[in-house]
Parts: sequence; C-alpha cells; structure tokens
Amino acid sequence: MKKAIYPGSFDPLTFGHMDIINRASRIVDELVVGVLNNSAKNSLFSLEERVSMIEEMTKDIPNVTVASFEGLLVEFMNKIDATIIVRGLRAVTDFEYELQIAQANHVQDSNIETIFLTSDLSYSYLSSTIVKEFASYGGDISNFVPERFIERIYKKYENR
Repeated sequence: MKKAIYPGSFDPLTFGHMDIINRASRIVDELVVGVLNNSAKNSLFSLEERVSMIEEMTKDIPNVTVASFEGLLVEFMNKIDATIIVRGLRAVTDFEYELQIAQANHVQDSNIETIFLTSDLSYSYLSSTIVKEFASYGGDISNFVPERFIERIYKKYENR
C-alpha cells in the first residue's frame, strides 16, 4: 500500500493546495494531509482551524485523512507508516528549495521518497502568503480560496 503525506502549514488552504490534494489522492492508496504546527510561525488560523478547514474540503475524498504534527516530518512519517512525501511546485525557485529538503529527508531515512507535482497553470502564482496579503487590505480573494472560507479569512483581519 502506498501511503503518502502532503505536508504544509495550509494557512489558509488555497485552490492550489486542493489541486495537489486531488491529484495526489489519485496516485496513492492513502494520502495524509499533514498540517504542521510550527510555534515559530505567527499563523492566521489556529492549528485546529486549519485541520478543520482541510477536513471540510476533503470529506468526499475517501482516501484522504488530515493529521497535525510538529517536529521532523521524517519522524511523523515513521509514526504513521508513510513512505512518500508529496510536494507541489509552482516555479523553478520552488524546485531548488524542495530538492534540498527532499534530499535531506532521504538521507535521514532512505525508505522515504519525494514526488513533485507541478501546479496547475491557473494556480502557479498562488500561495497562502498572497491570500493573506490581499485579505489584509480587503482585496478580492475569491479566485484564491474556496468560497466557504472567504468570510473566515476576512474576519481574522477584523480582529487584529
């Protein structure tokens, strides 16, 4: 059985993330969306909110589960018996960074492989950072995130 993890902060979940989740779920038997709890980051959404949003969007994909983790990805993968890391690539600059991480993870555990999925062209510019930047100024984010999350995102900036 091929079990993979798609790790990230998903703060917030974007259409680009969903594109990778949908495509990866068709390649592997089981896909775990691993939501990183990074206390060093000042997240817009809490860990619980991010997990909940992903669960809302993936509830109809039978082989996708969502789990949070902290610490080294390789250690979490060993805990859940996953051997594949899925990463999305938008541009050449993503590849340079992701290649280094993939190689380091493989050195840590030679059973771990990383597969890269290039983003759909319509999402090649999209990142959670862009969503937050637009939202912080009240810009239109409807082309970036699922409609059900738009008001939740704007509300976070009202409370700051």
